[in-house]
Amino acid sequence: AVSGALAFGIAAPAFAADVGAGEQVFNANCAACHAGGQNVIMPEKTLEKAALDQYLAGGRKESSVITQVTNGKNAMPAFGGRLSDDDIANVAAYVIATSESGWDE
Repeated sequence: AVSGALAFGIAAPAFAADVGAGEQVFNANCAACHAGGQNVIMPEKTLEKAALDQYLAGGRKESSVITQVTNGKNAMPAFGGRLSDDDIANVAAYVIATSESGWDE
């Protein structure tokens, strides 16, 4: 029974991202450049669904947002030493969820 539980434990995600916490991280760290899902530096590269599909390396998914937030790209600084892995995962979940529902809501 223990080995079965262990096998199921390995299959489960180690961390379930928290969209609400991600919104707080976003507002504190990302909104200066990305308020309302926009981009004040490169206006075409917004956080809207279509722009993420077109421009985000790796495609519009949480893992791609995590990579870009962690490492930075072009004018965007790396947040990998400034935010915890959990904070970055949460903000990625928030960005993807909000790109799906719409930034104006």
